[in-house]
Amino acid sequence: MKQFAVIGLGRFGTSVAETLSRMGYDVLAVDVDAEKVNAVMDIVTHAVQVDALDEHALKSLGIRNFDVVIVAIGEDIQANILVTVMLKEMGVKTVVAKARTELHGRVLAKVGADKVVFPERDMGVRVARALVAANIVDQIELSPDYSLMELIAPREFVGKSIGEAAIRMKYGVTVLAIRRGDEIIISPGARHTVEEGDILVVVGRNDRLRRLEQ
Repeated sequence: MKQFAVIGLGRFGTSVAETLSRMGYDVLAVDVDAEKVNAVMDIVTHAVQVDALDEHALKSLGIRNFDVVIVAIGEDIQANILVTVMLKEMGVKTVVAKARTELHGRVLAKVGADKVVFPERDMGVRVARALVAANIVDQIELSPDYSLMELIAPREFVGKSIGEAAIRMKYGVTVLAIRRGDEIIISPGARHTVEEGDILVVVGRNDRLRRLEQ
């Protein structure tokens, strides 16, 4: 099972650490602020008060042995970048770094971050989409052109099979799964009927997906 370390326990870092921990993964949470460390002490596997800029201290935690290290330092951009550099120099396999701006993200990618995330920007995008399209539950961008989307089944699909609704032919998207309450139907066939309240998990080009928004 993968082991994760989260450096920086602001809102984003704490949310990531708590979510991974509840999913059953081993999580090391690190922050210089004792109060923030104490707040997650009973949730994650280990929580340690350490200055992430102290290279020796990071090494003493065995940080290079973790499969993924998330650099969630938010306010101090310089520290965020320096810690990312140190982690890659230590040999950490995968470093995921939080960026505040596009420029910050490009710098992180240049210094070796394996993945750069923009939580504030992405949350803003999700909120905006939810405001203009009431049936969109969530959307994850897989690339600039393609996304995975969860949406409440449009009214015109209800009572029809996937084939009858011609979802693939008419909209050019693929239904990967249907969430119906606690049940998840994986790879539903063309004969599978869509019911009211179903949440469709679909993948396709962004311009095609937009046609499903209500």
